[in-house]
Amino acid sequence: MKRIFVIIVLLVFTACSSIKFVDSWRNEEISTFKPKKLLVVGMTDNLTARKFFEEELKKSFGLHGIYAEESTNVFDKTFTKSKKSEDEVNEMIEEIADNGFDAVIISAVKGVDKKISYPSNYYSVGYRWSHFGHYYFRFQDVYYDPGYYESYKVYTVETSIYNLNEDDGKSLVWVGSLNLIDPQTISSTVKEYVAKIIKQLESEKLIEKQ
Repeated sequence: MKRIFVIIVLLVFTACSSIKFVDSWRNEEISTFKPKKLLVVGMTDNLTARKFFEEELKKSFGLHGIYAEESTNVFDKTFTKSKKSEDEVNEMIEEIADNGFDAVIISAVKGVDKKISYPSNYYSVGYRWSHFGHYYFRFQDVYYDPGYYESYKVYTVETSIYNLNEDDGKSLVWVGSLNLIDPQTISSTVKEYVAKIIKQLESEKLIEKQ
C-alpha cells in the first residue's frame, strides 16, 4: 500500500507544471494584437537562453500570423550586459522604429526567492498522529539531519508588450507575471514558459487561438 501511495504522489508532482502564472494586465482599449513587425527581447546575460527564448517565441507568434524578429539579430551580443542612459534608450527605440518595428515584447527576471522544503510522509496510510510522541519521533530527523532539507529557487519573470506607435500613456499592451519554480534545463523551461505566455494571450483574446 505504501509503495502504491508513493507512486501516486510521484505521478502527481511530475504532472504539475514547474511554471505558474501569477497575474496579468491588458490594455482594454486594444481589442486584438496584430503588429506588422514585432521585436522579441529576452533580458538575460545567458546568450544561449536568450537566443533559445527569442527563437521559440518568434516561432510561436509566427504560427499566429504575427511576424517577429529576435533581438539577437538586431542588437549586438553585449546588449543586455551594460546599462544605458535614458537618451540611449530613446535612441534605441527610434532606431528599431526606423527599421520597421511597431511593437516589442520583452521578458526579464524581476526577482529570485530561495525556498526550503523537506520530504514528508505525513500522509502515510495507517499511521496515527493522536500522540505528540508519535509526531516527534516521526519528524525528529527534520531538526537533526541538515541534509534532510532541500533548497530550490523561484524566479519571478515578467513579460510585457509595448506598441511603439502609441504615446507613453497607451503604449503598454499587456503585461504578465510568472513564477519559474527551480528550472532545470533551458530548453524545457523556455518551451513551457513560451507556451504559458501564448496560451494566456489567447485566453485574453489578444491573439487568435490555433
